[in-house]
Amino acid sequence: MADPIEAFRFPIGIDPGRGELIKERDYPTYISQLVRQVLLTSPGERVNRPDFGAGLKRMVFAPLDDSVASLVQTTVLEALNRWLGTIIKVDKIEARADSSTLNVNIVYTLKSRGQQQILNPEVTV
Repeated sequence: MADPIEAFRFPIGIDPGRGELIKERDYPTYISQLVRQVLLTSPGERVNRPDFGAGLKRMVFAPLDDSVASLVQTTVLEALNRWLGTIIKVDKIEARADSSTLNVNIVYTLKSRGQQQILNPEVTV
């Protein structure tokens, strides 16, 4: 049986009926939200953690080619291992540059449950 959790949902929201922050109780969903926070936060964006994040949003404006896709793979792997390495094991990261799209596919395993998850983050401006 899975351990119950209670954490704030990302992105933060207010429950209109109760007037309090919405909480996340599903562990895999919570971890997916943490992964998205790491991916979408740009280094320098957090005051007390200036090196936090992978900065995928800034890649939206980069010229899309194989070198950018390779840089994204490396950046994402390093950021996830550094900030979430105690709770997930990154199995595979694929980054592919199409004509106008950068497709990123992340496969990771929840260490506490041995459960594999797949995430395809969509980055928009």
